[in-house]
Amino acid sequence: MRTVTTQDVVGNLATGRQQVVDARAAGRYAGIGETLDPKGGHIPGAINRPFADNLAANGHFKPADSLRAEWAAVLQGKPPREVIAQCGSGVTACHNLLALEVAGLGGAALYPGSWSAWCSDDSRPVATGPTP
Repeated sequence: MRTVTTQDVVGNLATGRQQVVDARAAGRYAGIGETLDPKGGHIPGAINRPFADNLAANGHFKPADSLRAEWAAVLQGKPPREVIAQCGSGVTACHNLLALEVAGLGGAALYPGSWSAWCSDDSRPVATGPTP
């Protein structure tokens, strides 16, 4: 699996070539009710796809065709190879990466440091609010 560093994500702020997808719950992504990290919000330009959205009511992954359609809407034409998955600490981002694989959309990269690494440096920008 490909991984990216914090410096890679910082560089992407200028280019926007890759789409960062945040797997945290909508409130944490928006900067509301952060309880785990010193500050709330998300990486500027990131979109939110909570990992729980990959699951059916029975707790199993949704069927591949459903995941493919949902992820196509999320990615809006971005190929999976240009996607960076992140979350709070890198764990639930892997859930999104697995969902992409199930959907036949493999090739995205993991930002293992995720929000915890990003927000640990006050010089890095932070965005708040829902996905536009």
